[in-house]
Amino acid sequence: MRTTASKWIALAAGLAGLVGATTPASAERLVSSLSNHRVMVTSNFTGDEVVLFGGIEQDANSKPRRGGYDIVATVTGPRQTLVTFRKSRVLGIWINTDSRIFENVPVYLAVLANRPLDDIASPETLQRLQLGLGNFPLPQRASGGGVDTFGDDPFRAAFLKLRIDASLYREVSNGVTFLTPALFRASIPLPATVPVGNYEVDVRLFVDGAPIARTQSALEVYKAGFEQVVSSAARNPGLLYGIMTAMMALATGWFASVVFRRD
Repeated sequence: MRTTASKWIALAAGLAGLVGATTPASAERLVSSLSNHRVMVTSNFTGDEVVLFGGIEQDANSKPRRGGYDIVATVTGPRQTLVTFRKSRVLGIWINTDSRIFENVPVYLAVLANRPLDDIASPETLQRLQLGLGNFPLPQRASGGGVDTFGDDPFRAAFLKLRIDASLYREVSNGVTFLTPALFRASIPLPATVPVGNYEVDVRLFVDGAPIARTQSALEVYKAGFEQVVSSAARNPGLLYGIMTAMMALATGWFASVVFRRD
């Protein structure tokens, strides 16, 4: 029995050594931050730019990476339900003939990397991690069906094109710059039409095509000034706001009739 127990102990030790030898241990730690965690939107807001900067911390056991590091940052804004229509010509008139409802999709989406994503990781890895506009999930619901996630269909392509043309979706292969082998920065552009709400910044570190570290940050875009007062009043209380707006319109019309009256 002692011989059998010794064999089992030796086998367990061998398996542990094999697992330790085949499982890569990452000695790097990824840290990142934003130049501004809150962006204020006022009446003269024409857009802004938030700088993402970070570094790769190494311990004493870290070995030089022959292929260097790769960074992929994904910025997602508040989620909404959006509709994409397909227009067709019927009897000489262009009308909406079909539609897709994109449910709970980010209104803003930016993917920033230091080089093309296909050069950073394999297509399977990018799809598994949902990195890139082509791999990001955009759940759809047809006009007469249930919720589903379509692949590369015309509605998805049209939706992406509309968001890209509005500068609300983007994928930039040179959006991340390495200042040193372990320090990097990236600019997150926010257009004038950027929606208010909470944003998530997800940063991943890759080495030789494999993700080894990840960090996340938060960003808030909010309204301030007279626009925020009007927006809040329109929602709460809405009835009182409607009555006051109607009274102001009547008063303005009466005042204009008095001033420009011809006797």
